[in-house]
Amino acid sequence: MATKPWEDATLAAAVFAVDPAGIGGVHLRSPAGPVRDRWLAALTRALPTPPRRMPVGIADDRLLGGLDLAGTLQAGRPVAQRGLLADADGGVVLAVMAERLPPGTAAKMAAVMDRGEVVVERDGVALAHDTRFGVIAFDEGGPDDDPVPIALTDRLGLKLDFTHIPPREAPEIDFGDVADARALLPRVRCSDEALQALVNAAVALGIASLRAPLQALRVACAHAALHGRETVEAEDAGAAARLVFAPRATQLPPQPEAEAEPDQPPPPPEQNDSEQPPPDSDEQPEELKGPMEDQVLDAVLASLPPALLAQMQADYASRERARSSGKSGALHKGGHRGRPSGIRRGEPKAGQRLNLIATLRAAAPWQRVRGAVKPRVQVRPDDFHVTHYRQRRETTTIFVVDASGSSALNRMAEAKGAVELLLADCYVRRDKVAVIAFRGKAAELLLPPTRSLVRAKRSLAGLPGGGGTPLAAALDAASALAEGIRRRGDTPLVVFLTDGRANVALDGTGGRPKAEADALDAARRMLASGAATMLIDTSPQPAAQARKIAGAMQATYMPLPHAGAQTLSQVVRARAGG
Repeated sequence: MATKPWEDATLAAAVFAVDPAGIGGVHLRSPAGPVRDRWLAALTRALPTPPRRMPVGIADDRLLGGLDLAGTLQAGRPVAQRGLLADADGGVVLAVMAERLPPGTAAKMAAVMDRGEVVVERDGVALAHDTRFGVIAFDEGGPDDDPVPIALTDRLGLKLDFTHIPPREAPEIDFGDVADARALLPRVRCSDEALQALVNAAVALGIASLRAPLQALRVACAHAALHGRETVEAEDAGAAARLVFAPRATQLPPQPEAEAEPDQPPPPPEQNDSEQPPPDSDEQPEELKGPMEDQVLDAVLASLPPALLAQMQADYASRERARSSGKSGALHKGGHRGRPSGIRRGEPKAGQRLNLIATLRAAAPWQRVRGAVKPRVQVRPDDFHVTHYRQRRETTTIFVVDASGSSALNRMAEAKGAVELLLADCYVRRDKVAVIAFRGKAAELLLPPTRSLVRAKRSLAGLPGGGGTPLAAALDAASALAEGIRRRGDTPLVVFLTDGRANVALDGTGGRPKAEADALDAARRMLASGAATMLIDTSPQPAAQARKIAGAMQATYMPLPHAGAQTLSQVVRARAGG
């Protein structure tokens, strides 16, 4: 029978309180609110020490330990300080807004968790402290935000999602004192059968991480200790698989019924021959060939909600889009604004910001050698450190619409509808839209990059159709506009709506062979510009020439002869997302 999410959340808190360092931690998807507060309050009461809160932008010296700047400046010699991870030995670290955790910081935390030791050798100090701790990563990000770095989440044995749990379904919980379970845990043993069942279940569910079975083993031992058992039983293994494997499952296991049915006929004759207790005892070893494995898989399958795999794939795809180009543009590293991405040695020039703390930290160990007189500090150019930042660029989608030929009115109606649908999302997506139309002998910038829905409608309303197809001119115009957008620091995405049948050359003369050759050359120039491109083939049947043009500029080719506005907007939105 399926368990409620809040019941699993309560059980996860209890087993984690028994063995925080062994289980690794909890990846908690939840906005701030009463549900999360109740769960954390119950867990805090069960832990031996209060959790330590880790700020989002914590510096390395505060995280790992290093130079005590104030003490060093006062003493005139390097003075070391312990970091947060060393102080958290035997406890739990709360990583708030973990989706904003820099990958470098996550990697350093993961290395300390793997080694069970903090080692620091820099700035004239050398530190080494044994430490074992658990981590609760609060993931408050939406579909457009960066995911929590996998270097950290892969080491967290439990994953919970409170996003869809209303407060009325999350009553106050109190699972009592787990000190007895914590004391019993070192004596808990797991049989080879239970271990094999966990490994087989992980394989059947398509879980690639080798850490998952080990984390499930620790959860099973903690679950057994909570129930006063010194041996892991099927109930413990099933609970561990439900908590650890279900959120990581990428496939459904093969159905065992097809194999079980042929095996069922042989037992009845044995029971008919003798209905005494001895046959029952003989029957148990036959069933024990894989009953625990079956129970473990059944426990996972019972906890999987309908369409979970499709939901996980959609969530993964949306997070991948946010991590790559994203709905708000590609990542851009710079020295002026955005999120801090690291500190580097260097002089503050070209608008870069001096990091005063890092600069003083580099200068502090050398004050006695430099003959500094207190309270002054001698700082030299070699001590300068600057802060580097990264930010997401805006995305500008350029529609290049073929307005030639007899079906131009239909294509323009589709383009107008697609542009209006995309503009409706601009405030959320933080991107812009531009429109280039081509017909006759030239291409025209109909709508410069804008977020204005009214302006877009006015620009598209009066566009006439008919005439030749100057595809080469349209490609060059789109390339020039994309280059200008890139120079402004934004990310261009060019979408062509055309059948690819060019019949007007770049110089305005007619003739299909020359026009097609010019279009291929222009497509290659578009490729050299580096802009992401997409070609939507609007001909009644997919055209070879359109596919050839798309191949020349390495564009995504999409034959949509009868595409409507909704279809076009969905395709472009997906392409813009990654």
